[in-house]
Amino acid sequence: MSGQNAIATNNRNYPIVETFHSVQGEGYWTGANAFFIRLGGCDVHCPWCDTKESWNPERHPQYYVADLAKIAQQTKTEIVIVTGGEPLMHDLLPLTTAIKELGMAVHLETSGAYPYTGSFDWVTFSPKQFKSPHPSIYKHANEIKVVITSEYDLKWAEQQSALVPTQTLKYLQPEWNTPKSKEIIFNYVRNNPQWRISLQTHKMLHIK
Repeated sequence: MSGQNAIATNNRNYPIVETFHSVQGEGYWTGANAFFIRLGGCDVHCPWCDTKESWNPERHPQYYVADLAKIAQQTKTEIVIVTGGEPLMHDLLPLTTAIKELGMAVHLETSGAYPYTGSFDWVTFSPKQFKSPHPSIYKHANEIKVVITSEYDLKWAEQQSALVPTQTLKYLQPEWNTPKSKEIIFNYVRNNPQWRISLQTHKMLHIK
């Protein structure tokens, strides 16, 4: 990267809800040491969202890319997870470029509601019925993770999974506050072995 481009990248800023060092609680990378960058802004508005404070980006301070990358590097983790909110509301290429230049892998957690941007080593695609995914997301999905509240959601999961690459891992995740969802998923996975169960283990462990 030229000096001028590097300056432009490092001067890009994003609304940040929080950053924290923890472990991945869901999906394929469950239990992995990771640093999280939660971006502000989301108009998907899932009724059961557990981070509604992230919806309005104007409520959160702006951080420069260079500062975010430096904070992530100080944790000495190998994985940085960009989440939200809905992170694809922002152009993520400056952020992912800066992090990768420091030798860390970058993961994305997204509903896919906006065009895909950035350079990621792993993409967790969690499509929501409240705002249809942008077509650009499907080919990038390493795993698809659908939150289930009712039997109807299983139809949505199958429709969306038909659009991702054949090697994409498929997860069903019970909605935390809907007890019946666990039984729905358990019975479905027993009869449809192409799917796996994802649990929010960070909530079980009472950690962030």
